[in-house]
Amino acid sequence: MRAILALCGCVLVTAAAVSAQQPAPATATLKTFASSADVTAIVNKLKAQPSSPLRTSPLLQVDTYRANIEYRIAMPQNAATHATEAELFYVIDGGATLVTGGQLVDPQQQNPQNQTAKSISNGMSQHVSKGDFMLVPEATPHWFSSVDGSITLMSIHLPRK
Repeated sequence: MRAILALCGCVLVTAAAVSAQQPAPATATLKTFASSADVTAIVNKLKAQPSSPLRTSPLLQVDTYRANIEYRIAMPQNAATHATEAELFYVIDGGATLVTGGQLVDPQQQNPQNQTAKSISNGMSQHVSKGDFMLVPEATPHWFSSVDGSITLMSIHLPRK
């Protein structure tokens, strides 16, 4: 019995020494909490960046799930389709017109999972504003066709597993 306990102790000490030498798993560096002060700081940083229709910054991430803060201004926006991800939006501030469905006009393949275009034809328009949630299913074209000055969003990409 003492031999078994001694062997177990040696295995534990060896395992601890080996794991101490190995780098921490990737999930240890991922951010899983953000305070309202963190969000405010990100939004202020995005607003200070050079003018572009879409400015984005990571907020949280665990494995393939990620949440971003997006700041959009009243400039032409690109439409998009994500083949393997749904996208959940929450409007933090501002307003815009979101078009979903229909077809991308002259789509461009960005990578194997994503297409972009200048617009959507035959989509459904919905005005969105502070406090609204929108869920865009995977492979569904979506586009902020107009922005009321600016809009700040949290977007969460939800990959199909």
